[in-house]
Amino acid sequence: MSYQKNKSLFITKESACLKKNPTKIIERRCISTGSIMNTKSMVRFVVGPDGGAVPDVFCKLPGKGMWVSSKKSSLERALRKNLFSVVSKKPVLINNNLSKLIDESILKKLLNLISLARKANQAIAGFEKVKGLLETDRAVLLIQASDGSPREKSRLRPPVGAGTLINCLKMQELGLAFGRESVIHAAITRGGLHKEITLEALRLGGIREIQGHSSAQKERIAHERQ
Repeated sequence: MSYQKNKSLFITKESACLKKNPTKIIERRCISTGSIMNTKSMVRFVVGPDGGAVPDVFCKLPGKGMWVSSKKSSLERALRKNLFSVVSKKPVLINNNLSKLIDESILKKLLNLISLARKANQAIAGFEKVKGLLETDRAVLLIQASDGSPREKSRLRPPVGAGTLINCLKMQELGLAFGRESVIHAAITRGGLHKEITLEALRLGGIREIQGHSSAQKERIAHERQ
């Protein structure tokens, strides 16, 4: 039985608070590492009606939340040791495709945000258009497909600051947000969505273990050091 069909389940104070105050800083302990972290960099799980662990990337599902850092190693440890059963003090079923489901859920949320930004004229795609925004300091985020040409991507510099380059999406995935077959370069301007896009990109990048400089950055840095 899905949560959507089971209307009798009560909404906990935690999920109600998260839903009512999506921008509020809330900290929880990661069941995998034991670290206390901002929930914006974590994945929430609840026990579903069928007794299985359910990822709740929108933080809206009823039930007591179990939080895991959005890093691949932390998630793998939680799944491998079934720490959900330990925390719940009862058997919790683990779906064999749970890791894939988590990735797909966060990916869907991120693409929806980029799509909303596009409809609000806060996101554009295409090398020349992106270059124009970057050169006039109107872009706050540069998005480049992870499977795009490193040499081509190195021709664009991300905005100054930390976390201004998003490189956890593939060409076809990024294309979905713009209604195209594929997209390599995109940019986000300042608005009501760029912060949420950054947070979800960090979560997805952590799960996909995309950290540090992108291939384009590495190539550009190597070139500048010569």
